[in-house]
Amino acid sequence: MPAHPPAEHASAESRTGTAGQEQSRQRVIEAAIDLLEREGRDAVTTRAVAVAAGMQPPAIYRLFGDKDGLLDAVAEHGFATFLAAKHVDPEPADPIADLRDGWDLAVEFGLANPALYTLMYSEPQRSDSPALRAGMDILRGRVGRLAAGGWLRVNEELAVMVIHSSALGAVLTWLSLSPDRRDPALLRVLRESMVTAVTNEQPAVQDSTVSGTARALRAILPERTSLSAAEQHLLTEWLDRLGSDQ
Repeated sequence: MPAHPPAEHASAESRTGTAGQEQSRQRVIEAAIDLLEREGRDAVTTRAVAVAAGMQPPAIYRLFGDKDGLLDAVAEHGFATFLAAKHVDPEPADPIADLRDGWDLAVEFGLANPALYTLMYSEPQRSDSPALRAGMDILRGRVGRLAAGGWLRVNEELAVMVIHSSALGAVLTWLSLSPDRRDPALLRVLRESMVTAVTNEQPAVQDSTVSGTARALRAILPERTSLSAAEQHLLTEWLDRLGSDQ
């Protein structure tokens, strides 16, 4: 009866096989992106990608299932690449400048990778992309810091959607224009329109600590008429307590 290979030997072989498969996947994805950017989406066929990657077409199916699986993997690679380029400053000196910088980075990535960017956002189901969700979490963190500093004009989730959709719209609009109609002023105007839509010129709360924010809200509470008398009394009690914390 043949002896079984030692467990550690089998484990090493498994790791080697997994690493080889990942290398093959990466080679195929890079070949697909190259075809996509040079010749467009229609050029990304399983046969063309296999040839470009130095493989046989059946290998594409083993690695990705089908062409749609390959395109999903290419899009996910794009989201991951964009995520890696993002810079997170947990305490920016100027939160509005930080917002502009983040928007510019998103637009610059789209303009530098037009075909890949279009593929990334062309299918609604790609909103489940782990890298896209991580990128949106970074944006929500940036918006949360604006809110904590009293800079937001609208609620946080609306701000996130405005910032994201304005950058996406800016890229797709720019790409739809013929080169002779691409005026850089368009991008500046769209960015500043976004900034104006979601932020105040000055922070609504000068003291962004919890106690400072509570005192600011306490000061304007009598102007609010949407609360019942009982609700306003209870909220006033809470804000007085928070505002006295040092």
